[in-house]
Amino acid sequence: MPPEERFVPRFVAEPPQEELPYGRWEERLAEELLKAVAELRSERAELGEPGPIVWYPDRSWHGRTYVPASTRTDAGYELFGYVRFVPGGEEGEPSDFSAVADFTEETAERNPDWRLDLCEEVIGSWRGQFGTVAAMTLVWGRPLVSGGRIVTAELADLAVDQCELLDERFTLIAPDDYRKDLLEIKLFDIKGRELARESLYAGEDEDEGGEATAQGAEL
Repeated sequence: MPPEERFVPRFVAEPPQEELPYGRWEERLAEELLKAVAELRSERAELGEPGPIVWYPDRSWHGRTYVPASTRTDAGYELFGYVRFVPGGEEGEPSDFSAVADFTEETAERNPDWRLDLCEEVIGSWRGQFGTVAAMTLVWGRPLVSGGRIVTAELADLAVDQCELLDERFTLIAPDDYRKDLLEIKLFDIKGRELARESLYAGEDEDEGGEATAQGAEL
């Protein structure tokens, strides 16, 4: 086998290990997320009251587990973020909880041309050759078209992560913005046919590259 042309981390995160949160565990995660939401709303009172929280599959990387989430408010905004914690061992309990939250006015209902509804947040970095750095990025969302089975994250057409849909939701952790290459998120059906794709930078201004965003995709 010849050497790899593109030396980049691939499939570095553990696949989802648990079902979507429910019961007491969901209450524990919601408690942490709502703390971050409360801080956000203290600065932006117009965001309104959050509704039911939608949770996405867990992914673990670099000793931390990330459980993303989103919720709509009664003022028409979408709040999105994640809860992060250190997973417990076979007999231990999860610890060191923290949460991040942000908001957007751009929702799927306001953008009927979207085919994927995505959120993303940079959670770390990876140093490559010659000082180049990849932004390790948590991506979560849901397809807005039917028939999907697996979602991939691709960098210069090289798959660097993938996730099977769980209740029509997915979570990815992948390197982005590396050697001038940007992530694309692609949705495939059970036969491997591409149904939709999205660049994380679609519709963004160049100076917003490092911030959390929520956006949609076109086929």
